[in-house]
Amino acid sequence: MALLELSHVETYYGESHILFDVSLAFEAGEVVCLLGRNGAGKTTTVRSIIGVTPPRSGRITMDGQDLVGLPPFRIARLGVGFVPEDRRVFPNLTVRENLEVARKTSNDGASSRWTEERVFDLFPILRDRRHQAGGTLSGGEQQMLTIARTLMGNPRVLLLDEPSEGLAPLVVEALREQLGRLKASGLTLVLAEQNVRFVSDLGDRVYILEKGMVRYQGSMATFLAQDDVRKAYLAV
Repeated sequence: MALLELSHVETYYGESHILFDVSLAFEAGEVVCLLGRNGAGKTTTVRSIIGVTPPRSGRITMDGQDLVGLPPFRIARLGVGFVPEDRRVFPNLTVRENLEVARKTSNDGASSRWTEERVFDLFPILRDRRHQAGGTLSGGEQQMLTIARTLMGNPRVLLLDEPSEGLAPLVVEALREQLGRLKASGLTLVLAEQNVRFVSDLGDRVYILEKGMVRYQGSMATFLAQDDVRKAYLAV
């Protein structure tokens, strides 16, 4: 059984039908990339998982437990962490305070617990900025803070929506290295991205979405070898 699975998911915004029969599976410890152009349905997919935009039909399960219908905070408590594209740091709280409000005690043993020191080891710049207000950080620093804050909830699956969007190239490279360290730790990552170069060294498997439907799935190595697939669905 997959750690996290979507089966025949149909999601709407009001009367607008966005996701069509989407079925995805994420195994423990792997990095899965959801690729697609703007408007393909990537963000709606991760929002469906976390319960911000609940599906109208279909199933989403975590360890076999149905997530559909649960409020986002309940889904988060079950081990699903969400890093939104717009970051949503608390601008008037310091870096340390942003981390503290998300702290969750884990019952899975010391090795799985995320602490302030552990996230500072992953993002050293945040240690330097720990007394600085979140709203005064750069875009890249805010992205790191959002990821760090989500890790403080001890997720088993981390959903990241367009993590490289709007960041300077040097910051993107640093972020890729940090996500690589998260992968090495065994954390399951779901990356909704347009930037193929950013995810090419991180991903184990790829799903491509187009117009709310899954058009392609395969290993990252196979995907990278298929120029026709990238040109057809990603125009790269």
